[in-house]
Amino acid sequence: MDPIANMLIMIKNATNASREIVVVPYSKMKNAIATCLLNEGYLAGIAKKTKKGFPVLELSIVPTPKDGTPKVSEVKRISKPSRRVYVGVRDMKPVKNGRGILVISTPKGILTDKQAKKEMVGGEALFTIA
Repeated sequence: MDPIANMLIMIKNATNASREIVVVPYSKMKNAIATCLLNEGYLAGIAKKTKKGFPVLELSIVPTPKDGTPKVSEVKRISKPSRRVYVGVRDMKPVKNGRGILVISTPKGILTDKQAKKEMVGGEALFTIA
């Protein structure tokens, strides 16, 4: 099982079902990804809590606008445990004509494609979200 893909699908399903909060098991990588999604406006808030003695992340979902289109409509995992995909600065293309983001694990941390281009670093392409 891929814990990052599970977290992303939980966020997508919660957005489609108009849920307000998603609870996922805690890890440093998931926390960094959630912080990146929070900065880009895909999440409303993050809280680290403990449930039954285990650390969890409570992710607050951005409410669906009145027009009915959810903020997170498509999530695509690029680099998987079975196949790692790396991108350089020159290889990064806009996602959905600029309406989505590519999240990359770089030596400077988890960054979006725009931040990575600004920092001039490449890395492992984790997923795209639109």
